[in-house]
Amino acid sequence: MKRLRSPIMPLGLGLLVAGCAAGPDYRQPPQSTLGVPDSYSVEAEPAQAADLTRWWTNFDDPLLQSLVASAGDGNLDVAQAVTRLRQARAALVSSRAALLPSLSVSGNYSRNENIAGGTSTYTLPDGTVTTISRGSGDSFSLGADASYQADIFGGNRRAVEASRADLEASGFDVASVLISVEGEIARNYVLARLYQAQLANARQALAIQDDNLEIAGFRVQAGLVSSVDQEQARQQRAQTAATIPSLENSYNQAVSRLGVLTGRPPGALKQEMAEKKPIPTGPGTVAVGIPAELLRRRPDIRQAERNLAAATARIGVAAAQLYPALNLGGSIDTNATSFTDLTEIITGNVFARIAQTLFDGGRLRAQVRSNEAAAQGAFYNYKQTVLTGLEDVETAVVALRTAREREEQYTIALDAANNAAILARSQYRAGLTDFTTLNQAESALLNAANSLSQARADKANALIQLYGALGGGWGEVVPTPDLPPASFTETTLQDR
Repeated sequence: MKRLRSPIMPLGLGLLVAGCAAGPDYRQPPQSTLGVPDSYSVEAEPAQAADLTRWWTNFDDPLLQSLVASAGDGNLDVAQAVTRLRQARAALVSSRAALLPSLSVSGNYSRNENIAGGTSTYTLPDGTVTTISRGSGDSFSLGADASYQADIFGGNRRAVEASRADLEASGFDVASVLISVEGEIARNYVLARLYQAQLANARQALAIQDDNLEIAGFRVQAGLVSSVDQEQARQQRAQTAATIPSLENSYNQAVSRLGVLTGRPPGALKQEMAEKKPIPTGPGTVAVGIPAELLRRRPDIRQAERNLAAATARIGVAAAQLYPALNLGGSIDTNATSFTDLTEIITGNVFARIAQTLFDGGRLRAQVRSNEAAAQGAFYNYKQTVLTGLEDVETAVVALRTAREREEQYTIALDAANNAAILARSQYRAGLTDFTTLNQAESALLNAANSLSQARADKANALIQLYGALGGGWGEVVPTPDLPPASFTETTLQDR
């Protein structure tokens, strides 16, 4: 079978020995291999995006700002991501330990007691008679052992390199989860305000339709119209009334979701959200910069790049197993019948051992090939994450533009529908038009009001989507390998 040439080989991911460390040295892939264009394919503001660390402050809604800002404090998805970060930190410490020698010490004390006591008399070969007392005896011993595996071919150093990249990737994972949670909180808040607006529209329409039903009833009693008008009015009112429970259910779901997202019970925010407020609005324009800037701003892209670095280092870990292993060691011991005599006689030994696998059925080489394939997969994931990020930005830019256009047109439509409904209502009361015309005008008014509310919600959600696509919502909070344990949670999440 013909072997396919790896597309990663130009990136330096082949099995090469670099200096004394087995495996390839990692180099970040150039933008040309990632498919990053010079500009976006949609019309977008090319100026560099401003600091989007706290993008929610761009909305004119203090409660929204407060809820999104609390994402890092109570959300349990973020808390789980932080625990993964701590695991990665511990793994790095464990990997570093392999570069150092191990030392163990031991001590022992024993005492022999002769319960019977007494003495024993012995005659020596030369005829001399001696007496030995059968009493108690002490025994002391101390020992120390040291061992060290010489990292001649860099397998342990590559393991540390992989663990360090894993730690950095875990830090970016925390940031990615944080961005996702912030966006979900904002979207559910917008949904809740949308349902409030639609509920207000439905209740306002229901009040008008109550009047229409009453007027239709008077006109039927007066013999001016048939009972068809009254039945049509009753039907329209019932259909409008039926939408209210559904909207109330959707509103309750959005508010309950907000509570859980902020680490509280589902009903924790119902009182705060009870007062009807408008759908939040943001700035008129958002600068998006150039595509290349996403490689620095989006934590998911930086996480994928760190995963690629870790996978590349693990090729060296596996490759080092193909070479001889040198182990050095030594021990030192002493024993005596009294503690003060321990230093009189000291023994020790030093050893060195070289081991080389001669035959394992191809297991070690297969592990190298497996790690090479994993690195290739990590590269493909990195490239896909970059392209997906570019897609997210372009999708959000178009969604924001079209939502604004719809908002403008629905504003006009609502004004026209309101005027038409007023005229139709006045003409019906004067007997100048039929109820069907009034019914159509009232339905058009309700639809226009709901459509305008939906367009405003879509515009707010498109802004939220764009901020997230640009990598907003996190700062440079990724820990370095030398930070002490638990400092990430204390100094970054609680400061938000």
